[in-house]
Amino acid sequence: MNALVNKVQLIGRLGANPKVNVFGEDRKVSRFPIATNEGYKNRKGEWVEQTQWHQVVAWGATANLVEKLLQKGQEVLVEGKLTTNSWEDKDGNKRFTTEITLSDFFLTQRKAS
Repeated sequence: MNALVNKVQLIGRLGANPKVNVFGEDRKVSRFPIATNEGYKNRKGEWVEQTQWHQVVAWGATANLVEKLLQKGQEVLVEGKLTTNSWEDKDGNKRFTTEITLSDFFLTQRKAS
Protein backbone atom coordinates (compact mmCIF):
# COMPACT_ATOMS: atom_id res chain seq x y z
CA MET A 1 0.00 0.00 0.00
CA ASN A 2 1.26 3.46 -0.88
CA ALA A 3 1.82 5.96 1.91
CA LEU A 4 -0.48 8.97 1.93
CA VAL A 5 1.57 12.10 1.37
CA ASN A 6 0.95 15.82 1.73
CA LYS A 7 2.73 17.16 -1.36
CA VAL A 8 1.97 19.99 -3.75
CA GLN A 9 3.66 21.30 -6.90
CA LEU A 10 2.66 24.54 -8.62
CA ILE A 11 4.05 26.59 -11.47
CA GLY A 12 3.26 30.27 -11.19
CA ARG A 13 4.55 33.82 -11.13
CA LEU A 14 5.65 35.72 -8.06
CA GLY A 15 3.15 38.47 -7.27
CA ALA A 16 5.63 40.36 -5.07
CA ASN A 17 9.24 40.21 -3.98
CA PRO A 18 9.77 37.78 -1.10
CA LYS A 19 9.47 39.36 2.37
CA VAL A 20 12.13 38.14 4.76
CA ASN A 21 12.01 38.15 8.56
CA VAL A 22 14.88 37.18 10.84
CA PHE A 23 14.24 35.69 14.28
CA GLY A 24 17.03 35.64 16.82
CA GLU A 25 20.49 35.29 15.37
CA ASP A 26 20.04 32.59 12.76
CA ARG A 27 16.37 31.80 12.12
CA LYS A 28 14.95 33.18 8.88
CA VAL A 29 11.55 32.97 7.17
CA SER A 30 10.57 34.21 3.72
CA ARG A 31 7.01 34.66 2.42
CA PHE A 32 5.78 35.38 -1.08
CA PRO A 33 2.62 35.01 -3.17
CA ILE A 34 2.46 33.17 -6.48
CA ALA A 35 -0.31 33.30 -9.07
CA THR A 36 -1.42 30.34 -11.14
CA ASN A 37 -3.66 30.67 -14.19
CA GLU A 38 -5.97 28.29 -15.95
CA GLY A 39 -8.52 28.87 -18.65
CA TYR A 40 -11.65 27.36 -20.06
CA LYS A 41 -14.41 28.13 -22.56
CA ASN A 42 -17.71 29.18 -21.01
CA ARG A 43 -21.15 28.22 -22.35
CA LYS A 44 -20.99 31.08 -24.87
CA GLY A 45 -17.71 29.75 -26.25
CA GLU A 46 -15.73 32.66 -24.78
CA TRP A 47 -12.31 32.03 -23.30
CA VAL A 48 -12.24 32.73 -19.55
CA GLU A 49 -9.02 32.85 -17.57
CA GLN A 50 -8.96 32.34 -13.81
CA THR A 51 -6.12 33.36 -11.52
CA GLN A 52 -5.59 31.71 -8.15
CA TRP A 53 -3.24 33.19 -5.52
CA HIS A 54 -1.19 30.99 -3.20
CA GLN A 55 0.95 32.01 -0.20
CA VAL A 56 4.34 30.32 0.04
CA VAL A 57 6.54 30.24 3.15
CA ALA A 58 10.19 29.13 3.26
CA TRP A 59 12.40 28.56 6.31
CA GLY A 60 16.14 28.47 6.99
CA ALA A 61 18.49 27.73 4.11
CA THR A 62 15.58 27.63 1.65
CA ALA A 63 14.57 31.13 2.80
CA ASN A 64 18.14 32.30 2.09
CA LEU A 65 17.94 30.96 -1.48
CA VAL A 66 14.50 32.50 -2.01
CA GLU A 67 15.83 35.88 -0.86
CA LYS A 68 18.81 35.70 -3.25
CA LEU A 69 17.17 34.22 -6.35
CA LEU A 70 13.49 35.18 -6.57
CA GLN A 71 11.81 38.44 -7.51
CA LYS A 72 8.39 39.72 -8.51
CA GLY A 73 7.18 38.53 -11.94
CA GLN A 74 9.47 35.51 -12.15
CA GLU A 75 8.01 32.17 -13.15
CA VAL A 76 8.85 29.43 -10.66
CA LEU A 77 7.92 25.84 -9.86
CA VAL A 78 7.38 25.43 -6.12
CA GLU A 79 7.23 22.13 -4.29
CA GLY A 80 6.21 21.61 -0.70
CA LYS A 81 3.35 20.67 1.58
CA LEU A 82 0.07 22.33 2.50
CA THR A 83 -0.04 23.75 6.02
CA THR A 84 -3.19 25.16 7.61
CA ASN A 85 -2.99 27.62 10.51
CA SER A 86 -5.85 28.89 12.65
CA TRP A 87 -6.35 31.88 14.93
CA GLU A 88 -9.10 33.97 16.47
CA ASP A 89 -9.77 37.44 15.11
CA LYS A 90 -10.58 40.47 17.28
CA ASP A 91 -14.29 39.47 17.29
CA GLY A 92 -13.54 35.94 18.53
CA ASN A 93 -14.23 34.27 15.16
CA LYS A 94 -12.00 31.35 14.24
CA ARG A 95 -10.04 32.05 11.04
CA PHE A 96 -7.94 29.75 8.88
CA THR A 97 -5.23 30.21 6.29
CA THR A 98 -3.56 27.59 4.12
CA GLU A 99 0.01 28.07 2.90
CA ILE A 100 2.55 26.07 0.95
CA THR A 101 5.54 25.27 3.16
CA LEU A 102 8.33 25.25 0.59
CA SER A 103 10.76 22.35 0.38
CA ASP A 104 12.24 23.10 -3.06
CA PHE A 105 11.85 25.42 -6.01
CA PHE A 106 13.04 25.62 -9.60
CA LEU A 107 13.35 28.69 -11.80
CA THR A 108 11.58 28.13 -15.10
CA GLN A 109 13.21 31.14 -16.76
CA ARG A 110 16.19 33.36 -16.21
CA LYS A 111 16.07 36.24 -13.77
CA ALA A 112 15.41 39.57 -15.53
CA SER A 113 18.46 41.83 -15.53
